[in-house]
Amino acid sequence: MVFNVRDTQLQIKTTYPHQVKEIPHVWIPMRDGVRLSARIWLPEDAEETPVPGILEYIPYRKDDFTALRDSIRHPYFAGHGYASVRVDIRGSGDSEGILYDEYLPQEQDDAEDVLKWIAEQPWSTGKVGMIGKSWGGFNGLQVAARRPPELQAVITLCSTDDRYADDVHYKGGALLASDMLWWASTMFAYNARPADPEIVGEKWREDWIRRMEETPPFAEEWVRHQRRDAYWKHGSVNEDYQDIEVPVFAVGGWADGYTNAIPRLLEGLKSPKKGLIGPWAHEYPEVAIPGPSIGFLQECLRWWDHWLKGKDTGIMKEPMLRAWMQESVPPQVEYEERPGRWIAETQWPSPVIKQKQLYLFNQELGEEARSGLPINVSSMQQHGLYAGVFCPFGQPGDMPSDQRLENGFSTVFTSAPLEERMEILGAPKLHVEIASDQEQALLAVRLNDVAPDGSVTRVTWGMLNLTHRNSHEFPEKLTPGEKIQVTVQLNDIAHAIPAGHSWQVAVAPTYWPHAWPSPKEATLTIYPGEKTKLILPTRKVQSIDDQLPAFQQPETAPVLKREVLRPESRKRQIQYDMVEKTWILDDYSDEGARKLADKLADNGMEYGSTNRNVYTIKEGDPLSASVQCDWTMDIGRDDWQTHLDLSCHMWCDEKYFYLKHKLNAFEGEKEVFTKEWNEKITRDFM
Repeated sequence: MVFNVRDTQLQIKTTYPHQVKEIPHVWIPMRDGVRLSARIWLPEDAEETPVPGILEYIPYRKDDFTALRDSIRHPYFAGHGYASVRVDIRGSGDSEGILYDEYLPQEQDDAEDVLKWIAEQPWSTGKVGMIGKSWGGFNGLQVAARRPPELQAVITLCSTDDRYADDVHYKGGALLASDMLWWASTMFAYNARPADPEIVGEKWREDWIRRMEETPPFAEEWVRHQRRDAYWKHGSVNEDYQDIEVPVFAVGGWADGYTNAIPRLLEGLKSPKKGLIGPWAHEYPEVAIPGPSIGFLQECLRWWDHWLKGKDTGIMKEPMLRAWMQESVPPQVEYEERPGRWIAETQWPSPVIKQKQLYLFNQELGEEARSGLPINVSSMQQHGLYAGVFCPFGQPGDMPSDQRLENGFSTVFTSAPLEERMEILGAPKLHVEIASDQEQALLAVRLNDVAPDGSVTRVTWGMLNLTHRNSHEFPEKLTPGEKIQVTVQLNDIAHAIPAGHSWQVAVAPTYWPHAWPSPKEATLTIYPGEKTKLILPTRKVQSIDDQLPAFQQPETAPVLKREVLRPESRKRQIQYDMVEKTWILDDYSDEGARKLADKLADNGMEYGSTNRNVYTIKEGDPLSASVQCDWTMDIGRDDWQTHLDLSCHMWCDEKYFYLKHKLNAFEGEKEVFTKEWNEKITRDFM
């Protein structure tokens, strides 16, 4: 479902300034002799009139799993005078080699070779831009930091500048149980699929077996690095923003898991930069939900035309940041649209944003600091089950439920109803004087919007492993009973709360399954007073907001024709065994199956997948935490059919994390590969 295209969202464009020619497969040689597989769309007359290049460089298989989404963007760019190049990363899709991990130096070396190759082609002007969402957004920034001469501009979507702070591995120094094993299992399953025999020839089976044998479970390496060490610093461009000299257009959505990077990039980069944040999940803005979607491909063309063709499109005369100010809405697990309006800032940090302070006291958020009795916050392991997914893709059930379901498992502070509307833009922060009765503890914070009818919508959230309070690289144990001062920064957000609604802060030492629980149940003590307060980044309506030009309506190239062999579906269920006092979150996605059947790219490929993720925890027992991720993958055509079964399990005791992976592969009905991986890794302040 991640790579499906919702046809109902598309406004199709079929005529362009240039006729488009597609080259379904090209080998691009690397410096070590390995070849990467590419698909290219370009104007028919590009060899007579060379054009700039646009590179998307990702590991998600251009000839099947991303063929639909690729078809609506790359021909569109080509039709407007660009050579749009889609490359499978080494060890993925039809490319040769092994993909050993995310964002390795090898990946970036290869990217430089690809850029050089593009620039040397007879249809190229020598200027290239990089575009990508998520993985492709990451490596666009990472490659830019290397300053290859061919790379002239970047569009990065749903990515991050800090691999430890904002990705699927850790958050606030806590292990991200909801996503670490899930994403590792996703890539393990994706990497285990074979290359296409029609592309790679008779060696496909030999290469397939080697790929399954040698590609490691990524989770093992991720869990070995529980601190922000050199492993995570590599590929984190915030280590030195000045390494990036090319213009950067950073794009994301408030429903996405990666939005925090956009304000940091706008503040940190010295090169030309722009930011765009809509209401969207982890998707391109022309098809994303929640809506409204926009004509994002037209915005891309304005960016590329300015930086790759030297045309004055006016894009750099517009405000640095454009963001969607979201209106208050009732809590729902999915939204087709988020009401709101576009706002703008000419610089970041913005001088018009003011800090509003609200102090925690008893169960109240108030304007004045008041001393009072300490407040105990006890551990409830099931807190967080109604948090929604960490990184929504726009699937049904992704968003957080009514937070009244969570508030009984946490300690809550609520303001009086607001007398007038308030808007915030940026990252709220909770400063708190606190103590723990254990040497390790977590602090999770939710900021909620409480409606007059009592319904509670989560606005944003954050968490902090308290042993990481001073450093993610050098954690320190807590001294039980000792007061400390900590700050939890919540995710950046734009939210308008109307008069009559209340702000609410909920705190807890648990947030399962987002945070892997501390080894022992902790009770936190909060001390009210001057040092314990919520900081809200408030923003008044600005005249610039009314002067913004409207975005165009979303348009794309036609999506590839395909036959739906099995429709997609999603179930997300919470089960509670009152006898065993065990909670289970069962998240199942059938991503469907389809067959590509387009006259322009009729490879007849059939593909499909299912994914089940089960998160289990028992009341009062943090060591009962368990994550199980299972995948099935099918790919083939005609009488060539392959199938994968993957099972991944992560659990713990007080001293260790345990990881188990098992992969079975079939060609037709015959099992051709089976292997099991087992790993025990010491917990390091987790």
